Amino acid sequence: MIGLLARLLASGDTALSEAQPRDAAAIAKLHGTSFHRGWSDGEIEALLRDHDVVAQRATAGRSLVGFILSRIVAGEAEILSVAVAAARRRKGLARRLLELHLRRLAGRGAQAVFLEVGEDNVAARRLYTRAGFREVGRRGGYYDGPSGRRAAALVLRRDLV
Repeated sequence: MIGLLARLLASGDTALSEAQPRDAAAIAKLHGTSFHRGWSDGEIEALLRDHDVVAQRATAGRSLVGFILSRIVAGEAEILSVAVAAARRRKGLARRLLELHLRRLAGRGAQAVFLEVGEDNVAARRLYTRAGFREVGRRGGYYDGPSGRRAAALVLRRDLV
């Protein structure tokens, strides 16, 4: 049994679980490599300690390779951030994290989920569309783009009930 577990971990299989405050540094590091403005260890830890925040992580062995964070208020959730390590992208990990996360949010009483995504983030938009999110708003020039061009933020919503 121990040999099987060791082979699974060595093969790079990912495990999904609840994120904990002790994951703050690893999440902050991945967030920083994934977004224009990363969040600090302290910001992440404060979120993970907040009773209204729901967070899952993806690990491969002892390495954090993905996460998703949301806050629930008055029956509505907002996905604050989702990131997957570059080497693990386009392999279904974000979809798995999102599916688990939506079930957790529904279990905590969220009736609807909102998020913002850059209009130029094609992969994320595809993920959210396939997961049943629809555009309900737009914020022009909201995100700084890598070339200095500002991109609109699309506000998406999905009902959970």
